[in-house]
Amino acid sequence: MTSYSEKPWLKKYDPGVPASCKPYPEVPLYQFLRDAAGKHGDKPALITSARVPVLGRISANITYRELDEASDALASALISLGVKKGDRVALVMPNTAAFVISYYAILKAGGVVAATNPTYPAEKMQFQINDCDAQIVITLSLFYPLIKSIQARTKVKTVIVTNVKEYLPPVARLLFTVAKEKKDGHRIDQLADGDLWFQELLTRFAGQRPAVDVRPADLAIFQYTGGTTGISKAAMSAHRALVANTVQCRTVLLAGTKSTEEAANEIFLGAIPFFHVYGLVTVVSFAISLGATVVLVPNARDIADLLDVIDTFHPTIFMGVPALYNAINNHPLVTSGKVDLTSIRICMSGSAPLPPATKREFERITGGKLLEGFGMSEAPTATHANPLLGENRTGSIGLPFPDVDVRIVSLDDGVTDVPVGEIGEMILSGPQLMVGYHGMPTETANTLREMDGKVWLYTGDIARMDEDGYFYIVDRKKDMALIGGFNVYPNNVEKVLAEHPAVLEVGVAAVPHPEKEGQEALKAWIVLREGQTVTPEELISFCEKYLARYEIPTRFAFVSALPKTTVGKTLRRELVQMELSERERSAP
Repeated sequence: MTSYSEKPWLKKYDPGVPASCKPYPEVPLYQFLRDAAGKHGDKPALITSARVPVLGRISANITYRELDEASDALASALISLGVKKGDRVALVMPNTAAFVISYYAILKAGGVVAATNPTYPAEKMQFQINDCDAQIVITLSLFYPLIKSIQARTKVKTVIVTNVKEYLPPVARLLFTVAKEKKDGHRIDQLADGDLWFQELLTRFAGQRPAVDVRPADLAIFQYTGGTTGISKAAMSAHRALVANTVQCRTVLLAGTKSTEEAANEIFLGAIPFFHVYGLVTVVSFAISLGATVVLVPNARDIADLLDVIDTFHPTIFMGVPALYNAINNHPLVTSGKVDLTSIRICMSGSAPLPPATKREFERITGGKLLEGFGMSEAPTATHANPLLGENRTGSIGLPFPDVDVRIVSLDDGVTDVPVGEIGEMILSGPQLMVGYHGMPTETANTLREMDGKVWLYTGDIARMDEDGYFYIVDRKKDMALIGGFNVYPNNVEKVLAEHPAVLEVGVAAVPHPEKEGQEALKAWIVLREGQTVTPEELISFCEKYLARYEIPTRFAFVSALPKTTVGKTLRRELVQMELSERERSAP
């Protein structure tokens, strides 16, 4: 009988992928940038682009040498402003060149990056900036008024401001007139006392290089969890963890690559948000560790613009989420064949279950491989992926990365291994685990537990492993529903409904039963494909082919969009709140 300790997944690794990547480099994360600048100094590290009249899409590059020098200058500026080792600096901007410069500058200064979703409302922004104790915020001018509106209720003393046009191609900068700046909210005529312009700092500290002794064990990032089940928590991770996961990604996802020179020719699509560790590791750190190029996409929700970027720059690696791949599959520019996506070779999908139909169609369109994987903010960022060259199993998150131990333990005692093939909570141990949650010792102790001389991360995911070591997420523990005395996993129901040809997206959650007090009922929220119609009765009939009767929702709502986190996870608690609000409105 197969056991977890035997690591059966090792036999399914692609040729050349080792059981271990040890020894990992004992360096700070920014050493990857230093090395790339030394080896590929004149090569484009970042591409910023814009579509302009007549000329079409034009671009401007930042080379590896320029990126290294700019981040050195800003790091020196941060140190002059009082940033000390371990201080948190908040970063509030989308995927821009200034974000990447700031990210490495904070790390070089010995600081800790606390990147925040720039579209957050004031209250949520205030919570995260306060929680991380940031005294300095680096932001785009577009978000400057928001930061100033909450500053008095935070510890922030200084705001550093950059304008989105600063790294645009020269022609695009000219067309980005004062009138357009004002109209779109980018124009700031004068900063408040004590605040500083990003470019002025780069000029003033040009040529200076910080000399902070940053060690592998020092903290590098605060990654705030999506808060899908409640209050957002800051997962603290060290340089060592991020370096390890970068090496793991490189080893697993570039299986079959012949040389470092070949790897350096990869072009990464920078579409997944960099303010989330998924983008920071699998795009920014991964690409820079190779000396590869990142094409920046500040707003991946603009699918037409995203497709134009792909059609122009022909990226080879595209990390994303199911909702993004699905949106591409169904966009008119794609269905009409007007854009060329065939440059894309390697994609990894994370943050939410990948519907098999989405995977099939995306691979048909691109000719590339779309690998379902798994990761967490608490293990930044990837722990599993289906093999690039080997078998991809439907519904599986794939195989654990080298040096990652995984077990499925009893939902009752959290300690006993369940037999292979049975469900339980997935726990994992590896070099990329977080240090803990900031200011939350109880939550840290519940999530990180020591057993058998190892620290194990309790993921909160109900999962199973098959005999060959492929893992399957069944659902989140907190999302499991009890319907008629049976355990029902909304994720499984969503997978079935997503296969219906009329369904674009679906979310399923347990809601309080409207008629039987103390019991739950299953409800599905459906986003239809354009031009499609379907009735609840037809959906129920479809489900009957694949699900037990108690697993089939009897309540349906047709909506235009599902509530999601920034990295594509459906917010089931918001679906439940939608149902409760609707009941309140319709109550007599």
